[in-house]
Amino acid sequence: MSTKLKDKEEKIQQIIAKSIEESTKDKPIVVEGKKDKVALQEMGIKGKIVTLKTGGKSFLQITEAIEKLGVNEVILLLDFDRRGKEGTLRLKHNLERVLIKPNMKFWFDFQALVGQDIACIESLPSYLNTLQERFV
Repeated sequence: MSTKLKDKEEKIQQIIAKSIEESTKDKPIVVEGKKDKVALQEMGIKGKIVTLKTGGKSFLQITEAIEKLGVNEVILLLDFDRRGKEGTLRLKHNLERVLIKPNMKFWFDFQALVGQDIACIESLPSYLNTLQERFV
């Protein structure tokens, strides 16, 4: 196993640890679908996770639902494909209009590390497992 892949695995673990920490501070994480939510839970995130594609809600309805949570910041963690990028930017703008800070740091960090290898959040646990298996 190359040290480059080992470093990548360690950086992913660090981002996950920071995500877990932030999610326990009343900062909901917004993902696209149920499988993404399950993937984050598999990685140990226990905080509030809001799914976009549940019940056919529009971006406006999702923004209103987040607003009703009474939080001043949310973590956006949509997929890394074209639709995910477009959705992230659209939701970011909607949230800023209602004075909720969209935290995109984790999205940018994950995208920089794994965006070339995977397109969706639901693939993170299996991708991480693959990296870890290469050490054994």
